[in-house]
Amino acid sequence: MKIIKNIIIATLITLGFSIILIWWSNAQVERETKDYVTSDLSTLPQEKTGLLLGTSKTLRNGRPNAYFFNRIKAASQLYQSGKIQNIIVSGDNSTKNYNEPEDMKNELIKAGVPEEKIFEDFAGFRTLDSVVRAKEIFGQPSFIIISQRFHNERAVFLAHKYGIKAYGYNAKDVNIYAGIKTTMREKLARAKVFIDFLFEVEPKFGGKKILIP
Repeated sequence: MKIIKNIIIATLITLGFSIILIWWSNAQVERETKDYVTSDLSTLPQEKTGLLLGTSKTLRNGRPNAYFFNRIKAASQLYQSGKIQNIIVSGDNSTKNYNEPEDMKNELIKAGVPEEKIFEDFAGFRTLDSVVRAKEIFGQPSFIIISQRFHNERAVFLAHKYGIKAYGYNAKDVNIYAGIKTTMREKLARAKVFIDFLFEVEPKFGGKKILIP
């Protein structure tokens, strides 16, 4: 009976600590990035490069992914406005039949972005990888990140911690009910940011440096 009681107490302590960590990490990320993410193009500086963060083009049911297409629209707006001159499309290409960077590149070309202005990062498996690789592999010390606000906040926070001068341009979000699962996952992802800092987690892959003229 004493063992069961100890297990229950340990479980409650762990649960309480987890809740506090999630709340604290989300508050920290929002507080430190509130002046760097925006939906207003006019408030952004001009940068050489934009970093478009990847997601799947379609949902599991085969329907178009609104997150994906809203990001494409935002990235093309940023380019057409003259705020950026180039776009790094960074995402997952872990299997032959799944290629986020290629999908993003093709849609950007359809939206009027010249192909020679698009640079593919096939090893952007996580936000951390995408952000750090933009600096280390593509040689960009500053850039504008393109994603939805919730994602931009975490990405900009990571960028600043790695000495990158980054801003976020917010793509249109999806319906709150459609995105509730994503929102909950994001809250956990922000807690994981600080766990990664604690264990000094680095991007999974390095690679050959790519020059953006």
